[in-house]
Amino acid sequence: MLIILNRKNKGFTGIHKKSNYLSLMFASFFRKKSIQRIVADAQAGFGDAEHTGLHKVLSVRDLTLFGMAAIIGAGIFSTIGTACFDGGPAVIFLFIGIALTCGFSALCYAEMASRIPVSGSAYTYSYTTFGELIAWIIGWDLIMEYAIGNVTVAISWSGNFTTFLRQIGIHLPDYLTRSFLEIRNGHLGYLSSLTDGKIATEAQRAAEQLWNSAPHIGSLPLILNLPAFVITFIITALVYIGIKESRAVSNGMVIFKVLVVLIVVIIGAFYVQPENWTPFAPNGMEGVLKGTSAVFFAYIGFDALSTTAEECRNPQRDLPRGMLYSLLVATLIYICAALILTGMVKYTSLGNEAFLANAFLQRGINWIGGVIAFSALIATASVLLVFQIGQPRIWMSMSRDGLLPAKFAEIHPRFKTPKFATILTGFLVGIPALFMDAAFVTDMCSIGTLFAFTLVCAGIMVLQKRKDLPDPKFKVPYINARIGAPVIVLGVLWLLFREDAEGKNIASGIFTMEGGYEVWKHLIPSWLFYVCFAIACGLAFVRRYSLIPLLGVLSCLYLLSTLGVVNWVRFIVWLAIGMMIYLAYGRKNSKLAR
Repeated sequence: MLIILNRKNKGFTGIHKKSNYLSLMFASFFRKKSIQRIVADAQAGFGDAEHTGLHKVLSVRDLTLFGMAAIIGAGIFSTIGTACFDGGPAVIFLFIGIALTCGFSALCYAEMASRIPVSGSAYTYSYTTFGELIAWIIGWDLIMEYAIGNVTVAISWSGNFTTFLRQIGIHLPDYLTRSFLEIRNGHLGYLSSLTDGKIATEAQRAAEQLWNSAPHIGSLPLILNLPAFVITFIITALVYIGIKESRAVSNGMVIFKVLVVLIVVIIGAFYVQPENWTPFAPNGMEGVLKGTSAVFFAYIGFDALSTTAEECRNPQRDLPRGMLYSLLVATLIYICAALILTGMVKYTSLGNEAFLANAFLQRGINWIGGVIAFSALIATASVLLVFQIGQPRIWMSMSRDGLLPAKFAEIHPRFKTPKFATILTGFLVGIPALFMDAAFVTDMCSIGTLFAFTLVCAGIMVLQKRKDLPDPKFKVPYINARIGAPVIVLGVLWLLFREDAEGKNIASGIFTMEGGYEVWKHLIPSWLFYVCFAIACGLAFVRRYSLIPLLGVLSCLYLLSTLGVVNWVRFIVWLAIGMMIYLAYGRKNSKLAR
């Protein structure tokens, strides 16, 4: 009997130990780093890996120009044309709507930067509000915005570079200026068209020709986007040398491209034909919203300013101003450019890569084409520069917290920049840019950015209710969500169930199981949005959260729901890979675990 009881006691002890282990592990996922400790660590020399600070040289003007460098880049020279083609002149409402979404997020980023004036962006902010696991997820997620997003920018720069060279009579071999995966996909599409008895598109025929004519290593064609790699190498070297040098180059590029855009707007205004603005919304709201992803990509970048907090002279004052000023100026430029373009020519002629130059060519202004092509080079290079600055500083923050090896936090003794992290970022961007397809990485960049925006806005909702924290120098205006949340809910319900002339409503197309799995699997993101919408509004009402961060959360969640189930699957796989790294290294080596 005693033996049996002893065995039972051992069994209970084993279960108890296992239960304790699981509870401790779960608790470790949500351990938080206090704002006071984050600021103290930064002031004391960051951590074990390095004991020398970064150069504090950035002013409000520098931050505003950095923000404009990141925002006014690929958007003004690529995505505006696609958005105008889809939505017509009414696309300006989409720019305003996305600007409001980014504005809500920018206000929340600004308060976070004022509360926590250290590098790390959304990663550091999440560490203080949601705990270590969410912080790791955001840090891993931000790689998609900065590093993977820069692959898109590098490929875009390569396209602008080869176009500019052609205009001055220089022709590089196509197999050295195109991405391998892009041509491979075109080649496979061509073969599929032949198999199905369909007519191949012009792009598929061009890809097939290049696939066969390029030099081969065995059976594999040698197709590399060499300009994309070279510009990444040059920008990474500049970022490595120092923030002062990067600031000077970035400011010069921003001033040049803004002057060019202003010239385009002013000259274009004299060629506007008001009849081109009729009809104002030729494809309805569906056409306007079709450009959501393209327009949002044009706004990505203002949040990168928060990674430079430790290089600001007065981050708590200057970072909020820099973010908001750059976002406001960029929005005004985008709206003016969209109105001028759709007024100069019919919106149907803007659905091409060279839409800006072609609009002027149609009106007989030939000389400006070369200026626009060169400006596109400067614009995309400036975006590349800002994001290459941001990514190493995210890794530096994660390393000083113990979630990454100490090597990532090493600061160059002379240049005062994160040396290993900067070099690694160069390889992480440059090598994929040789092979990757831009369309694939663009959507991944957007979903990663919106996810970070959502958590930062949610973090402000939580932090503003805490009484143990001092008031920051900048604070998002508090409006009780009990006033606004019911109005938002009623407004959304009205939009969902309002019947059109045919007696149909939006809800019937969203909340349906008709068509089988192949149809309703694409509705899953929308279903999740409305579940999260109800939860967020309910919590905000009960806990009296602030309305502006709530609007930021809801608008970002809505944009996330429009990115498609395929992108969500890729995103989940990416996060799963990150979780394995965290469980294998970060959780055990975290400084909060010591």
